Amino acid sequence: MRYVIALDVGGTGMKAALMRADGDLLFQDRRPTPREQGPEAIASAVVDFADALRRTGVERYGESPAAAGVAVPGILDEAAGVVRYAANLGWRDLPIRALLGERLGVPVALGHDVRTGGLAEGRLGAGEGVDRFLFVPLGTGIAGAIGLDGRIEPGAHGGAGEIGHVVVRPGGPRCGCGQYGCLEAIASAAAVGRAWAAASGEPDATAEHAALAVAAGDPRAEKVWAEAVDALATGLVTALTLLDPRTIVVGGGLAEAGETLFAPLREAVESRVTFQQLPSIVPAALGDAAGCLGAGLLAWDLLSVEVASR
Repeated sequence: MRYVIALDVGGTGMKAALMRADGDLLFQDRRPTPREQGPEAIASAVVDFADALRRTGVERYGESPAAAGVAVPGILDEAAGVVRYAANLGWRDLPIRALLGERLGVPVALGHDVRTGGLAEGRLGAGEGVDRFLFVPLGTGIAGAIGLDGRIEPGAHGGAGEIGHVVVRPGGPRCGCGQYGCLEAIASAAAVGRAWAAASGEPDATAEHAALAVAAGDPRAEKVWAEAVDALATGLVTALTLLDPRTIVVGGGLAEAGETLFAPLREAVESRVTFQQLPSIVPAALGDAAGCLGAGLLAWDLLSVEVASR
């Protein structure tokens, strides 16, 4: 039984699995990320979690994992195996690959969480069999992964696909990156939740509540939703003009609204294209498992490279 460890580290929780080469998950587990304990405690928790997965694999299958893959948010030096900066984890220049490799005794692959999610959607999910696609998760923020023939393009400095920081409304709300009017500041699930909380007078309102209010015909929610969809369509048309994808795969919390999002979004994108070829716009298929699955695929890819180099 040959398998790898797949680990997706988030700001609030960690998802992990033992994964076969075909994407079959033999075992899955989750643990909270101990953010309140600080960055060193988080790093220790990640390593301990991975080691627990290793022990589970040995107990169940009689052998250690062949490799491990870990998906992490932030700015990464994937070649060096170092997390340069992860705001939600408090990490700076953390050699996570070396830490995991020392404990596990196996090769370790490191990847950006959104790009690993895009890798999984491209090989196992909504982008399977598509030669060119763009994966756009709409969650707390907005990011993107550019899929090219079964791989994800990282860019020269690991920053390719950051569609959330395309300015779609100059002079608009301030974004966490320091710019004004970024797509993320208007059309992310967090931004829609904030806008609906202000419009409804409910301080705890979320994007999910906004979607339900839209479905119920609330005109205040319809206005908030229309503004977000309009901004999102502007950002996607910019992306498709530059990248010419065959498919745009939309995931994240906002995509859970289903056709409440996709019907007006497809219409808004179609109304904006002129000479561009219109891509299909589809929901992601793997949900919150995408990052973990992608981490496992990175581990299998690492093994393939090692075999090919011998």
